[in-house]
Amino acid sequence: MDSKLVVEQMSGRWKIKHQDMRRLAGEAQSVLDPSRVSYVWVPRERNKAADRLANEAMDDAARGLPWRGSNLEPAAAPPVRPEPAVQAQPPVRTGPPDVGTAATLVLLRHGVTAHTVDRRFSGSGGEDPPLTELGRSQAAAAAEALASLEPFDAVIASPMLRAQQTAQVVAARLGVDVRTEPAWTECEFGDWEGLTTAEVVERWPREYQAWLSSTAVPAPGGESFDELDARIRRARDRTIARHPQARVLVVTHAGPIKTMAREAMGAAPQVVWRMESTPASITTTRWWSDGGACLVSFNETGHLHAEGLALR
Repeated sequence: MDSKLVVEQMSGRWKIKHQDMRRLAGEAQSVLDPSRVSYVWVPRERNKAADRLANEAMDDAARGLPWRGSNLEPAAAPPVRPEPAVQAQPPVRTGPPDVGTAATLVLLRHGVTAHTVDRRFSGSGGEDPPLTELGRSQAAAAAEALASLEPFDAVIASPMLRAQQTAQVVAARLGVDVRTEPAWTECEFGDWEGLTTAEVVERWPREYQAWLSSTAVPAPGGESFDELDARIRRARDRTIARHPQARVLVVTHAGPIKTMAREAMGAAPQVVWRMESTPASITTTRWWSDGGACLVSFNETGHLHAEGLALR
């Protein structure tokens, strides 16, 4: 595994302090005779292929399907055709019923940038524009709204400048330090970074239609929404493991927020095309240790409308 913490804990060299984690470790250790199992730490940069294969296997198991198998080379993009409707999957329960306190992840989208106003593709692979004056005002309004809620145990932010600037404004109001987590960054849009939709349609009409037809298709040179989904699920799991049963604010982007909302609902992948995450909006999700999840609220913008700060 690429988690040094889990390797040391499962090998018995480090103690497991959290009660739920001790229970889960005991269940894992009971699957096979411990004398038949060894745990080895592999640095993350050497573990990408194994990580992807493991996530494919878990995704297929969650759908009740046999593992599809995989070549280590990226698969070719599928032909341009609408994919059949995918039925939403119910949340996968991974342990005994958990009726205790859930981990609450509150997701805040960053404030407005010049790219937001122009409706340009603005992911993690192109320019990194700062907040505009309106964006800073939106961050301040969000900070006041969040300060009126229950206290937060941690604030996590994407490394992108717009997310960092928003997080600093909010964290200063909440009195909590910001921790940067690269996995919470926006989807990478490759060759489309910085372009408007009209410009993309003009230059890549076939590729754009393929992108809209399947969450498995990336923008040329970019990241697909399926790849984003897998990345955000891992980021969510790491965040909850670090802050079990806690309230955590994550300052991130539209793609990760829609992905988290879809996951909480157990909805089909295509749902992301029918969701809008407004700049400086607030979305709240809850996650239980047995795999249960709940979307509490989505795209709250009352704090922006009250101050005349909503992007029209």
